[in-house]
Amino acid sequence: MSGGDSGGDPPGDEKPIVLLHRLPTFELPYQDRLSGSFTLVDPPIASLSDFNSESHRQYLTTNATEVRAVLCVGPSPIDAQTLNCLPSLECVVVSATGVDKVDLAECGRRGIAVANAGDAFSEDVADFAVGLLIDVLRKISASDRFVRTGSWPNVGQFPLGYRLRGKQVGIVGLGTIGSMVAERLIPFGCSIAYNSRKRKQSVSFPYYDSAYDLALNSDVLVICCCLTNETRHIINKDVMTALGKEGVIINVGRGALIDEKEMVQLLLEGKLGGAGLDVFENEPNVPTELYLLDNVVLTPHRAVTTPESFMALEEVMVENLEAFFSNRPLRSPVMLD
Repeated sequence: MSGGDSGGDPPGDEKPIVLLHRLPTFELPYQDRLSGSFTLVDPPIASLSDFNSESHRQYLTTNATEVRAVLCVGPSPIDAQTLNCLPSLECVVVSATGVDKVDLAECGRRGIAVANAGDAFSEDVADFAVGLLIDVLRKISASDRFVRTGSWPNVGQFPLGYRLRGKQVGIVGLGTIGSMVAERLIPFGCSIAYNSRKRKQSVSFPYYDSAYDLALNSDVLVICCCLTNETRHIINKDVMTALGKEGVIINVGRGALIDEKEMVQLLLEGKLGGAGLDVFENEPNVPTELYLLDNVVLTPHRAVTTPESFMALEEVMVENLEAFFSNRPLRSPVMLD
């Protein structure tokens, strides 16, 4: 769209306008399909800091004052200042399950609907969480390095790993992903317990009203909950200490759910058994102390990314936008308190 065009919905049979809110490094594999149904406004953004720049706000106030819907892709923040530049905004569609980059309080105050990726990623994230757990316990990645570096003929036997069967697994956040993790672990002979905002009446797993109490009664913690002001650092030093020196943490939620500095220190001191981490507090920066720890498996925030999940995400994103512009209920609305 040219700089002088307005971002409102055009009259007649022309396509509704959607503002893209993304870094250029976050491509839209489904952009062709979106372009077939919507006119896309794609502001020039070079880096994350540009979202808070005066030039970006000027672009929005010039070209997007009548835009009613925004598609937020990747870690692109939508704060109160951005929302103030979009006085006609009625709907924010986020291409992720977590919505911690969106000012939900301001959206609620203004009556702006918010939708997320729903369950598009859930199957793949649950698979990944179980994969990380098996990798940490059985030392698969570490043993791969042992072979590749030529240590096997020179060093001899590789250290033993641990059995998954019989482990007490505590799930922090028994939503869709957490429930799928539980479904996958039960056939391995694991016992499941959980902590969530409230007890789930539909499940029989033991419930603990604090992450600390859950850790006291678990061998493994799998972190699946959303990041909010209340859940930031929900896995703190006390929780990790309660989990114990043989305990394992798996995080496929958000990095800031764990007090990363404390976790690193406990791992270095041998007071925590291991960790499988797909997310970090300051991505893409990862504490370098973790690089040399064979009881830690690190992945670059890829639990959600498979061709299949992107196909599912395309359906969810398009259906949410089509529902909004057709005045129908959103497919995956986020409940705003």
